[in-house]
Amino acid sequence: MACPNCITGDILAGEPTGGIQADFQGAYFAPGPGEETSKRTVLLFTDAFGLPLKNCKIMADELAKRLECDVWVPDYFDGKPLFPHEAMTLPDRAGVKLSMWDWIKFILIGLPRIPAFISNRPSVVDKRLESFIGLIKEKKKYEKIGTVGYCYGGATCVRIGGTDLVNSVIVAHPGRFSLDQVKAIKVPVAWICAEEDLFFPDTLRQQSEAVFAERKGKENFVEYEFKEYKGTAHGFASRPNLALPEIKEAYEGAFKQTVEWFQKTLVV
Repeated sequence: MACPNCITGDILAGEPTGGIQADFQGAYFAPGPGEETSKRTVLLFTDAFGLPLKNCKIMADELAKRLECDVWVPDYFDGKPLFPHEAMTLPDRAGVKLSMWDWIKFILIGLPRIPAFISNRPSVVDKRLESFIGLIKEKKKYEKIGTVGYCYGGATCVRIGGTDLVNSVIVAHPGRFSLDQVKAIKVPVAWICAEEDLFFPDTLRQQSEAVFAERKGKENFVEYEFKEYKGTAHGFASRPNLALPEIKEAYEGAFKQTVEWFQKTLVV
């Protein structure tokens, strides 16, 4: 479920402009611009740091502005993210190998977090999301819902793409998932891929892409795309060190891919 790259990264500049909504299970809400009621919405599924790391909220604000729709960041860890954001270290770019000390530090940080991993296992998180999505459908009357997830949230998007809860998903450098879960996806899906990713190695990526390629011309075909960003490692699209030119370019490219995918697949 996790490795040292799960706790690497940097903090984005700026401050969130949306707010936490107690009536919506403590989710962060970035409203779409203008006075008209949003007919579509995007849910941003966080990495292991959850809502306390402001990156997800800043990204939600920017998505709301560019897509001109509401964006939510559900508190699907129920206030207990897998890791504290204070544990985050600077990111490795592609080609930087994990040392024995990296693994030791990760184990020392991770051992006290075992209860959080248990209370946030996928089956529990999925039930929370089903409840949250039901709530916003009832209260907000959205006609289309898209999800974009990073790391842990990427694997969550794989699973939710096999349900009838959403209309489009984006999977960014995902955590662990199975090929059977990929085969179950039945909505348009975009993949944001790091060049080097312990969780999503080339073999699994090729197998996943083959699943969708084999559907061409069949009833179960869905739109899909896979994009790899050179020079990157797991985590670049949600915790980028923008001081590194190749990471800055990749982060901005992944964000642009996200906007364009939802503009294409969440038409109402």
